[in-house]
Amino acid sequence: MIGRSGNPTLNEKTFERTGGYSGASRMTIDGTVNKTFIMLALLLGGAFVTWSQYFDGNNVGGYAIGGAIIGFILAMIVSFRPTTAPYLVPIYAVMEGVFLGALSAVYEDRTHGVTLLAAALTMGVFVMMLLAYKFRIIQATRKFRIGIFAATAGIMLVYLVSLVLGLFGVTVPFLYDSSLLGIGISLVIVAVAALNLVLDFDFIEEGANQGAPKYMEWYGAFGLMVTLVWLYVEMLRLVAKISSRD
Repeated sequence: MIGRSGNPTLNEKTFERTGGYSGASRMTIDGTVNKTFIMLALLLGGAFVTWSQYFDGNNVGGYAIGGAIIGFILAMIVSFRPTTAPYLVPIYAVMEGVFLGALSAVYEDRTHGVTLLAAALTMGVFVMMLLAYKFRIIQATRKFRIGIFAATAGIMLVYLVSLVLGLFGVTVPFLYDSSLLGIGISLVIVAVAALNLVLDFDFIEEGANQGAPKYMEWYGAFGLMVTLVWLYVEMLRLVAKISSRD
């Protein structure tokens, strides 16, 4: 049985939705890694466009909102219909790049150097989690999965409440400010996002071991990218908070 991932796009029910499969082409770890690099390249391409537009003096707010909305819609479709992953996931990567490029440019304009540092820290955490999983320093046990799933769901609920309250001009205390408590909250969220990577690695490995359909390589890469994007955004927010205290 595939273990539950805290990432809502990767969980045990995903493989149930693929149905029976007896074809020759099966999901592999190498194939998933290759498709993850393709998605990363597409994301960086999309990010470069809006980043350049912003620093050329153009308003990229529309691009950011459009990229976020289209990316969210595509993510929902792929999550419920994994067979669409090979066609929709590359578009999702570009849209996420468009959104992240605009977001990163705004943060960089406010505090020079934060985006590079956030990106470096994200990659560093990714490598650290990969090594921790590979050498079984951290194991995706049932209790571990449940704990991370609960923590992730709790964070998403807080963000949803914050979004709704924000429509009425109400701000959730400490969630976005640069106080010590606000930085502490960001550190906790970054830690939860990082631990989701372990569950994603486990999901991909189990899928390859069970001989899932080849298109699930795109789905596995998609789920991993969702976590990386989340981790980067939280890391960017954390670095910006710390920098604002200098």
